[in-house]
Order: sequence, then structure tokens, then C-alpha cells
Amino acid sequence: MQGLATPIASATVGLAPLDTIHMQGLRDACAADREIWNIYTHSMLGEHFEPAVEAMVKNPNRLPFAVLAVDGSERSVVGMSSYIDPDSHGVVEIGGTYIQPSVPGTGFNDSLKKLMIDHAFACGFRRIEFRVDTRNQRSAAAVRKLGAQLDGTLRQNIVTWTGFVRDTYVFSLLADEWHG
Repeated sequence: MQGLATPIASATVGLAPLDTIHMQGLRDACAADREIWNIYTHSMLGEHFEPAVEAMVKNPNRLPFAVLAVDGSERSVVGMSSYIDPDSHGVVEIGGTYIQPSVPGTGFNDSLKKLMIDHAFACGFRRIEFRVDTRNQRSAAAVRKLGAQLDGTLRQNIVTWTGFVRDTYVFSLLADEWHG
């Protein structure tokens, strides 16, 4: 897990382990799309923000990152993502990704995911998983575009913060399938 926690960056995307210096930027980014939180497992709005961040940071099986838009020497927080449940069998999930609405559709998410995938495979992981709420067809399409295969659907496996009992797609990408 230690190698995964390293800050990584490309010309346009940066990932930094989530820290107090990112909190206001992340709070602002999360508030930019109030409707999206209805399909997340937890809310990052208002009074839910601090408990949600605290739960992510304290979870020993989760490595949360601030997602940064890089423009020369300028870096601004535009969201978050995580490596989840890295294990001794070489499997890690990339999830909990949120990017503020001004960024999707620009290729930013694709660059972000490629950066995270490359890093995980470079750290020796052989399988990357993505778990997506079946209502979130946009995210499912983005994961398929990366070359991930649908392994199946977990039926009624999570109760979200709204009380909705969701079904979850499980996608995977193997190191020998990755073409970056």
C-alpha cells in the first residue's frame, strides 16, 4: 500500500494524498454539483462533508487523494479519488471518484484514471477493479472506454446515504490487458 500513497502527476492532472490543505478546495468542488450526491454512497455536502472526509482518511483500507487540475505551476482541487482495498493478491479498486462539473467532458477524467491505473500497475498490482452504481451510466461508459470488462452486477449490495438500495457493476482491468 505504501507505494500507492505517493503523489503522482501528469501535465494536466495531479493526485496528492488528501490532507487538510485540500479541504476548502474539495468542499467547494463538491458543492459545485449538488444533484450528483444522490447516487453516491455518501454525501459530501454541508454537514456531511467533514464526517465523510474523516471516514475516508481513517479507513486503513482506503488511500484518498485530492484530484488537482494542473496548469503550469498552478494546481487547484477539482475533486477526489481513492485506491480502495489494496490486497496481497495484487488487486486494488479505484473508486470514490468525484470531479466537479466544469471538468467532465474535457478528457480530464480519462487522464486521471490512466494516471491512477499506470501507477497501480507500476506498484505491482495485477488487477484493478471499478465499482459503479448501475444508475451512473456515464461512469460505466467511462470505465468501459478504458478497456475494463464487466465482471457482473452485485444486486442490492449497498444502502446509500439516502436509503436507496443500489445495485453495483463490478468492472476489472488486468495488467496484461492495459494499453494505456
